[in-house]
Amino acid sequence: MRSDAIKKGHLKAPNRSLLRACGLNDDDFDKPFIGVANSYIDIIPGHFFLNDYAKIIKDEIRKNGCIPFEFNTIGVDDGIAMGHEGMLYSLPSRELIANSVETVMNAHQLDALICIPNCDKITPGMLMGALRVNVPTIFVSGGPMKAGISKYGEKISLSSVFEAVGAFEAKKINADDLKDIECSACPSGGSCSGMFTANSMNTLCEAMGIALKGNGTILALSTEREELLRKAARRICEIALDERFKIRNIINKKSIKNALIVDMAMGGSSNTILHMLAIAYEAGVNLNIKELNNISANVTHIAKIAPSLNTVYMEDIHKAGGVSAVIAELASKKNHILELDAINILGQTLKESIQNAKIQDEAIIRKLDNAYSDVGGLAILFGNIAEQGCVIKTAGLIGGRKFRGKAICFNSQDEAIKGIIKGKVKKGNVCVIRYEGPKGGPGMQEMLSPTSLLTGMGLGADVALITDGRFSGATRGFSIGHISPEAAEGGLIALLEDGDEIEIDVDSYTIQAILSNEQINARKEKFKMPQKEINSRWLKMYQKLVSNASKGAVLNI
Repeated sequence: MRSDAIKKGHLKAPNRSLLRACGLNDDDFDKPFIGVANSYIDIIPGHFFLNDYAKIIKDEIRKNGCIPFEFNTIGVDDGIAMGHEGMLYSLPSRELIANSVETVMNAHQLDALICIPNCDKITPGMLMGALRVNVPTIFVSGGPMKAGISKYGEKISLSSVFEAVGAFEAKKINADDLKDIECSACPSGGSCSGMFTANSMNTLCEAMGIALKGNGTILALSTEREELLRKAARRICEIALDERFKIRNIINKKSIKNALIVDMAMGGSSNTILHMLAIAYEAGVNLNIKELNNISANVTHIAKIAPSLNTVYMEDIHKAGGVSAVIAELASKKNHILELDAINILGQTLKESIQNAKIQDEAIIRKLDNAYSDVGGLAILFGNIAEQGCVIKTAGLIGGRKFRGKAICFNSQDEAIKGIIKGKVKKGNVCVIRYEGPKGGPGMQEMLSPTSLLTGMGLGADVALITDGRFSGATRGFSIGHISPEAAEGGLIALLEDGDEIEIDVDSYTIQAILSNEQINARKEKFKMPQKEINSRWLKMYQKLVSNASKGAVLNI
């Protein structure tokens, strides 16, 4: 056992003495030690109940002959951190979470790991840390919340609140309507109810084979979710000492490809691209961002979930057959590209795991012959504005797949929000928000506030927004993020001026500023990088080490 390093032999008497102080006795030193990485925190709706979930898991682990050791990571709620400087800390928190998992697991040489994430950067952060440790690992998230219901009987979610702010600014709704949406959108604990970043990542854990069936779709605070916790706890005890189930044996090139296929088929958050690049890096898998369009071109988009389709939520996907039904339908295609021999934590191949899965409601998960699109719900665009790529959630498009318009440029998200409210961004414009990338932010803020304002003001189909920052999974519209190289690296986005023509074609994967080389070179010669004051020592450190979004915003060390 790996944990023998802290509990076996006479030289480890001091170590055992400390373990006895934690409640262990002689019999316990022959049992596997299992880390329970919990992301419980009071200020995140998907996490305030995870302390209770950890108790269920630890109890089940003890019943099955192993010793659990719970530890915690931090968490940032992107929705609460949004709209002020707190959002600068969101993406950097992914590194702190990964470091926490690695530190506790390796410092104490624990044998196996069960992770309890749910929202925002916490799932990918735990994945990155677990891959560094490389022991048998299972992920079991807290689960999605139920959709809210407005006073008009419509299903709503957090994105509805952001869009309602825009509608209120445009005088399309009154204060009472805004208050009703605010109070109704998030009715319970759980990760936000649509296919936002949290549910996207928890779904991809299932697709990669490191989480049990239903991990991405079973509602939080339900008896079905509690049974999933117990199943995960029992299974981690069964595989705790089995090297075949080390996480790097599960997460590999094949499983990462399967995750991206499911992502494309379900129109996941654009943040998944950022996180999957980072996860692949930690797994030692070479994943080039250019590969993603090849995957997208061969994947049929068969499930639309809020915010892309505001009548469908995660609870609906679960009732319609869940992630397994999506995969089974994709696998029925004659020339599918799924890696069906990929192994999961149950020791099954992907093919075996979907054997009995089928769509229960074809209005929610569509059949291949009635797909939303013959290509996936995410795309990577390239051009002189994004030589190293940028990301668009095509599943969330409102209107056409081509756009040409004049740039209106802002040097920060705050500046853009003020400009949008004052009416500076008009129909036909391309709203450019720069210096919000991993280095420029620093920390790569999400742009849900400006995109929701535009949608709420009725401009969602008539304005494109491009940024070296990123978007919440709750974003919809012609929104393009992760532009690389970013403005802080001297990318062309930094040189754009008001009135520049920008042309975007999703189907040809291109984004281009209509500028000559002579114009670009002339601007480079007179360009001076704006200086941004950073008071945080942590963010200064992050800024020095972080790569751009095309590399997953991993730290260069």
